[in-house]
Amino acid sequence: MARVVIGVDPHKRSATIEIINEREQAVGQGRFGTDHDGYKAMLAAGRKHHDRVWAVEGCNGIGRHVAQRLVADGETVLDVPAKLSARARVFATGQGRKTDPVDARSVAVVALRTDGLRQVVVDDTTVALRLLVDRRDQLGRARTETVSRLHHLLLELVPGGAKKFLSAQQARALLNTVRPRDVVGKTRRWPASELIHELTVIDKKIKIANAELTELVSSTGSTLQELNGIGPSGAARLLGDIGDINRFANRAHFASWNGTAPLDASSGDQNRHRLSRAGNRRINRVLHIMAVVQLRRDTEGRAYYRRKLAAGKTPMEAMRCLKRRLSDIVYRQMTTDAKQLRTGPGGHLGATLQSSAADPNPMIDTSEKSLPGPAEPQPRTTLMINT
Repeated sequence: MARVVIGVDPHKRSATIEIINEREQAVGQGRFGTDHDGYKAMLAAGRKHHDRVWAVEGCNGIGRHVAQRLVADGETVLDVPAKLSARARVFATGQGRKTDPVDARSVAVVALRTDGLRQVVVDDTTVALRLLVDRRDQLGRARTETVSRLHHLLLELVPGGAKKFLSAQQARALLNTVRPRDVVGKTRRWPASELIHELTVIDKKIKIANAELTELVSSTGSTLQELNGIGPSGAARLLGDIGDINRFANRAHFASWNGTAPLDASSGDQNRHRLSRAGNRRINRVLHIMAVVQLRRDTEGRAYYRRKLAAGKTPMEAMRCLKRRLSDIVYRQMTTDAKQLRTGPGGHLGATLQSSAADPNPMIDTSEKSLPGPAEPQPRTTLMINT
């Protein structure tokens, strides 16, 4: 560890720093703007100490702009999760009052005491993937909202309304069959036509976004799309949020991080586990979509799901088991890809994806057992799935 740690509490237009030594004694502090002059002044204040390391809170959130500028200037920057700095603040003097100087000191103390904090690197392909997949998700939500509003209007214009899955062409053809003569009907038809136009524009943007995601994912050398149920958006989300898969010690650690490993809820002689709602919910959603797709097709995933039902598990429990199994498959696929990227086709070292991904500290206090289940499942009626 460096002789001094510079804790940074970042905001949009300002950043407060506190510099502490190995004994946690303050040797400097200050508040600086995040404009060009303010940043230069902050950097100069930090560079007065030769053996230094910067600790910035939330390098994937509000602290990203400060952290990336520091890294670009050759500084060593550690990412301190907000939850860790909050814990340090609770045990500090001052009755846990939250001020910018106190926050900056808490960030510095965490960096001084904690091993394994992620070192921030310059934004790379993983950041581009995350930006594109976030945009794709926004377009998907916009399409869902537009279709919902369109359904509401068509229900008033057409007896029985339109079918659930509606394209812009189908909606326009349906609307062309309606020629209302009253003022209310004409008024309803006009916004419906506008919504159809918006839906057409959104569909074009989604098509372009999918093409961009496919191209960028292919450029990374990832084979995730070979897995049943993983498309361009799912692969981009996995690569963007996970980054370097080797930061996870094993598949159970990865499952704990993404929330597919159940929590240990044992008490006394009763040994049981319950659903975990912790972890990266975006990755959990990708695994859920993957499971749903596999259940719709004749896959090994559907066969595994049916075996769990036959063993007495409920459909929800069987789905959780399937997602846990798929988490292992994704981990194995990404580990294999990472090895190939490092060694290259000729056995030489190649490029690796360095992560500046969300959830930098993958340690989550959950059960990491591979396939836990209830200790004594109660007899249940076997449920059959319509295929």
